[in-house]
Amino acid sequence: MSKLISTELLDDKARIVDAPSPAVEVDRTFELPRRLYGATVALYLGFLGIMAAGLSSEGLIIPMAIFVLFVIAGFGVPALWTRLNPQSKSRAMSWSKFKERGEMTYTGRLSARDAAIQMLILPVLIVFWGLAVVMIAATV
Repeated sequence: MSKLISTELLDDKARIVDAPSPAVEVDRTFELPRRLYGATVALYLGFLGIMAAGLSSEGLIIPMAIFVLFVIAGFGVPALWTRLNPQSKSRAMSWSKFKERGEMTYTGRLSARDAAIQMLILPVLIVFWGLAVVMIAATV
């Protein structure tokens, strides 16, 4: 049930507080070099290219275009998200700094090589899976 609450009652009970400070710094870069994200996008788009070339038909043009848009949006929107606050001092880690420091993960610190392998293993396996599917389809 709804009940009308008078403004006098609200004025008696209301607490007026100061607005929160907007000086909170938020790091939206995920602290990884842009090269790793670029390699991931290239591998996903490579998979779509392999599938489009190996299983080409007129009926797959629109779904493949949609998949490409999803991949670009999936990485493009977070890239734009990092630039929301132009005054922010957070930047993506440089490649040299990444090689020097590595990356901290849930299980501990990884070297740059190990972190890159961990990040790129799934996209590489997806590309190999696409190659296998196309080769199987070509021989059947």
